Amino acid sequence: MSDLVLYTNPMSRGRIARWMLEETGQPYRTEIISFGPHRKNADFLAINPMGKVPALTHGDAIITETPAICAYLADAFPQAGLAPAPDSKERAAYYRWLFFAAGPIEQAVTTKAMGITVPDDKRGMIGFGSLDLVLDTLADHLEDRDYIATDGFTAADLYVGAHLGWGMMFGTIDKRPVFEKYFGKLAERPAAIRAREIDDKLAAEMQQPS
Repeated sequence: MSDLVLYTNPMSRGRIARWMLEETGQPYRTEIISFGPHRKNADFLAINPMGKVPALTHGDAIITETPAICAYLADAFPQAGLAPAPDSKERAAYYRWLFFAAGPIEQAVTTKAMGITVPDDKRGMIGFGSLDLVLDTLADHLEDRDYIATDGFTAADLYVGAHLGWGMMFGTIDKRPVFEKYFGKLAERPAAIRAREIDDKLAAEMQQPS
């Protein structure tokens, strides 16, 4: 039995964690957490007291928060090549863009999805300034680049790409050509396809009448 266990729901950010697990090539087990009251069961709250998915256990270690799961797995399985070496100068850009997605992108997109408008004179009080500023910064960086932090694919690409894919699908992120090109390449990765097929199948099964 694998000592990696993913607690997830196929209609959640758990899709990002599954993609990351598939990229590592490591065996893992899945525990589906239903939304609603079932998510508040004592067993799962012992894993994550907030009752949120995804969560990951690796032996005795517990990791919550999707970007933390991505960063943890990249370091736990360095043979997968999903992060620059700790002593590499590329580590700076890797951290920068991984947490750019976890901070400004996540906040700006969520604010838009919730219909919240931040007054112009209050933008200095929030971490992202504006959605336009966030997306312009990302688009400028990705222009003429295949990957966001290094010359190859890393967990930062996975996390940024997942946000762009979902955002463009649901209309919270503009379908700019630079974003479509970047995400399109990532979505064709074998691990991304496997993860998508697994979660799509699980989602369909959960929608079947019991």
